[in-house]
Amino acid sequence: MRKGVKATVIGSVFAVMVSGAGYGAYNLVSALGGSSGVGGSGGPAPVKTGPPSASEVKETTAKFLAAWEKGQAVTAASYTNNDAAADPVLESYSGAGHITGVKITPGTTTGATVPFTVKATVSYDGKSKPLTYGSRLTVVRGKTTGRALVDWQPSVVHPELKTGDTFVTGESASPAIEAVDRNGTVLTKEKYPSLGPILDELRSKYGDKAGGSPGIELAIKHQAEGSADTTLLTLEKGKTGKVRTTLSASAQAAAEKAVTKYSESSIVALQPSTGQVLAVANNRNDGFNAAFLGQLAPGSTMKIISAATLIDTGLTTMNGPAPCPPSAVSESQTFHNLTGLKPDEGATLADSFARSCNTAFVKFADSVKVDSLTREAEDHFGLGRDNWKTGIPSFDGSVPASGGPDTAANLIGQGQVQLSPLNMASVTATAKTGTFRQPVLVAQSLDDRQLATATGLSASTSAQLRAMMYRTATSGTAAGIMAGLGPNIGAKTGSAEVDGQSKSNSWFTGYRGDVAAAAMTQDGGHGIDAAGPIVRAVLAASG
Repeated sequence: MRKGVKATVIGSVFAVMVSGAGYGAYNLVSALGGSSGVGGSGGPAPVKTGPPSASEVKETTAKFLAAWEKGQAVTAASYTNNDAAADPVLESYSGAGHITGVKITPGTTTGATVPFTVKATVSYDGKSKPLTYGSRLTVVRGKTTGRALVDWQPSVVHPELKTGDTFVTGESASPAIEAVDRNGTVLTKEKYPSLGPILDELRSKYGDKAGGSPGIELAIKHQAEGSADTTLLTLEKGKTGKVRTTLSASAQAAAEKAVTKYSESSIVALQPSTGQVLAVANNRNDGFNAAFLGQLAPGSTMKIISAATLIDTGLTTMNGPAPCPPSAVSESQTFHNLTGLKPDEGATLADSFARSCNTAFVKFADSVKVDSLTREAEDHFGLGRDNWKTGIPSFDGSVPASGGPDTAANLIGQGQVQLSPLNMASVTATAKTGTFRQPVLVAQSLDDRQLATATGLSASTSAQLRAMMYRTATSGTAAGIMAGLGPNIGAKTGSAEVDGQSKSNSWFTGYRGDVAAAAMTQDGGHGIDAAGPIVRAVLAASG
């Protein structure tokens, strides 16, 4: 990665100190001055309230854009409601970004929001190139000063900027790559938008292994340590290397389309017979690759691992008892089922699994050992050991040995359990084949990395899980989603309650033939409400 990170951090801290001093000084002057003046009979002028007027929006916008155009970062930042955060970004724009000749043209104002077009030149080491893009700002009333100020968001300066990001122009941190799918189809972020951060990561890790050479670029440097830069403009091309991925362009296209229908959604599809990732897509406001890096309670999709635990520890079998009472108590905590689920005291494990009965699994909490679920997840499904090497950063899941009421909560995918869609797609693949194959996005041979291993499942346990997932997909909670996808299918629904959310997180995982997929939609409701349709769309396109 490029140098200069420490300087940026120190600069930001200094900006906070200066900003704080200036802010206090402004308040003091305002208090003593204003229309009444010192010694006036009316005291300090009252602080304005309410939305900014049209004239205030116009004036503030003009002052902010004019200072930005001139490269006067401190002045431009002073016209925002967060000058400490705005200053380092604006400083890097004309400084490390080498962006000059800035001309900003406002568009038609809508209320307090002003769109604008930026035309500038990026110059470095005798090489120059024009830069053109659009953005927007919104003027708000300062809460303490009453001033009309630009509501600071990094995206004001450039739509791809996130909190903590800055600009830098120079020799690229790594050579450019051309990423292709398993059949040689070129993968670009223009055609597959949610691959943008993933392609950046692939370039950062494999650019120097793919036969390329660095170029000269304007890029966004991200705050998170180890995050790959995002290229905005290439002044001089280097030699492009080629990186072959395991992705399938057709599956990726289906995943991209599916997640656009539900905000804050993520999906991963992979090939159970190989562990190769076929698609990974996210539709999130923050651009985070939650499909690989999300750490969230998986709800009842966790019952795949829980059922395997009960079978492998000899507590019951698919056709053995797993009563489904209306409520169950563990460690003085009472657990309930979803509204509308009828109790069944004579239920088998297959019955309770297909109907997603929470209390049936909670009833086993006093019989399993505190670490039984953890051992099953680690030893048989390869989770929680922090040793997956997919080719880009990923979360390997966490199923801790939690005592107390969390033993019961973990069994139904709440408590301390945290998984990502990648983890759950892998769990489904392991259940389907009986063999754990660590998911990969690029071939192991590209860098000779060591892949994670696990013992997988016995033939009996795998067969029982397949049978229960098939029943769930054909006559259980997932039947409506999986209808019409053929005979070789299996699924599990899930929803995970989260404090502070009006609706639960929606989870769904399933397989069809040699494709397994898992999706998660934050605040999406039940598994069949959002995550289910996303998984179905990808499975249907991959048949």
